[in-house]
Amino acid sequence: MTRSSTTRPGTVRFVGGGPGNAGMLTCRARDVLAGTAVVYVDADVPEDVLRLVAGDVLVPQELLDERQAAMDEAVASEDKAEIKRLKNAPAPTAADVRTAIGEPKSIAKTLVAEAKKGHDVVRLVSGDPMTCDIASAEITAVGRTVVPFEVIPGLAPATSVPAFAGIVLGSGHVAVDARRDVDWSVVAQGPLPIVITTSASHLAETQKALCEQGLAPSTAVTVTAAGSMVSQKSADGALSELASLGKTFDGELVVTLGKQAAARHKQQWWESRALFGWNVLVPRTKEQSGDMSARIRDFGAVPIEVPTISVEPPRSPAQMERAVKGLVDGRYEWVVFTSANAVKAVWEKFCEFGLDSRAFSGVRVAAVGEKTAERVRELGITPELLPRGEQSSQGLLEVFPAYEPDVDPASRVLLPRADIATETLAAGLAELGWETEDVTAYRTVRAAPPAAEIRDMIKSGGFDAVCFTSSSTVRNLVGIAGKPHARTLIACIGPRTAETAAEFGLRVDVQPTNANAVELVEALAEHAQVLREAGELPPPRKKSRRRG
Repeated sequence: MTRSSTTRPGTVRFVGGGPGNAGMLTCRARDVLAGTAVVYVDADVPEDVLRLVAGDVLVPQELLDERQAAMDEAVASEDKAEIKRLKNAPAPTAADVRTAIGEPKSIAKTLVAEAKKGHDVVRLVSGDPMTCDIASAEITAVGRTVVPFEVIPGLAPATSVPAFAGIVLGSGHVAVDARRDVDWSVVAQGPLPIVITTSASHLAETQKALCEQGLAPSTAVTVTAAGSMVSQKSADGALSELASLGKTFDGELVVTLGKQAAARHKQQWWESRALFGWNVLVPRTKEQSGDMSARIRDFGAVPIEVPTISVEPPRSPAQMERAVKGLVDGRYEWVVFTSANAVKAVWEKFCEFGLDSRAFSGVRVAAVGEKTAERVRELGITPELLPRGEQSSQGLLEVFPAYEPDVDPASRVLLPRADIATETLAAGLAELGWETEDVTAYRTVRAAPPAAEIRDMIKSGGFDAVCFTSSSTVRNLVGIAGKPHARTLIACIGPRTAETAAEFGLRVDVQPTNANAVELVEALAEHAQVLREAGELPPPRKKSRRRG
């Protein structure tokens, strides 16, 4: 048998990144990005899309070893600043994202060379590869080689961005890119609507060319920037105003001309959402911000996450080790979880001892809220008790049974919690006759101050709202960055958090019925809608504080 010693080439995949919103990627595009480490990108591909790269690829051991060596060195030298920096730094990933530089033939040559090393490689472009002249030229060049390739189409901005602006294009329209050579006489004679992909620097010449070719200066026009993103902005006017409409916009613009643009407000769905265009501050731990930020985006706002606390193990593991042993030995009748962090801390200690969910078989489980209960269920455990009304410690106490010596085999309740937790729950359980064992499951440590830009936004009203999810986030945010400006709406997850905010002199505007992050955002959106309808929204942010 003859065996080839030649390395089998990888595949070059041209992936369309769509208009910018990562949610608009095709399923195939997501799978390819997640499964590939080496990706060549254009400079205009948004960070949200780049975060998907190599999500399913194992991190090379050398990167993990390098990170661990740096931490070991910092610990050995007692360099507290470096230890903190390493702890807060993003975890190593397998992603190898490179900027595509050069002419199409040069880029294609680079892609082919990488594939011939045996690596799959992705060429990620904005929009659709087949409707982008540069990407199309690269595809043609790669197609002339022996390296296999694949094209994963994406939504073209010329069709998708008008949809996000509420413009119905219909089945017939003209689409051109003003940054390329365009025969404007042909464009002006074509059917409306006309969709032009361009930049602010090309608007004046586009306006002049279309008017010279006979298009009426009164033709309705919409200029959209950051199309499909939560920072999308649209400006409406007439063709005669085109040069000035988008002069303050950055990046790629999509211009739509025709009566369809004039009617867009009837179909506007993206920019009409309750929190559209708002900057919402999310002062949370990095681990817990995902669901809240996603819901904030659903309502059209830009979530800006600022870590105010980091979760760390207790200084001594002895308490937790005794508690886990007590769970196994039947020392407790109940274990009460007050946060997702407490669930995580107990489970990690279980794993250290080689235990699993069966260790909970002899104990009843209560959770202070639905979000905490979800984390418990993820471990294969069903909580027996949840608050019926208010999702809080007080709500749980209202439904918690009193201790009955003739009924309950044990009188003890395990309460794993943060080192700075309040005594409300423990005191209430004691009044019900239970012997509570408070155990420090984790510590909350104040994070480093955010960047100067963020601190300035907090103090000057650059945020439209802030969502506080615990008393510690209130205390720590004020401690590391100062009090939010008076124009900023204050949303608090529950009564105790609201009390803490009031203690710091903050006006609490929003508090949901149930204490969970998603309902907190929904309550904020409802409040904003009420204020908007009543014409009582806070004054606009200063232009100098706006974020694109």
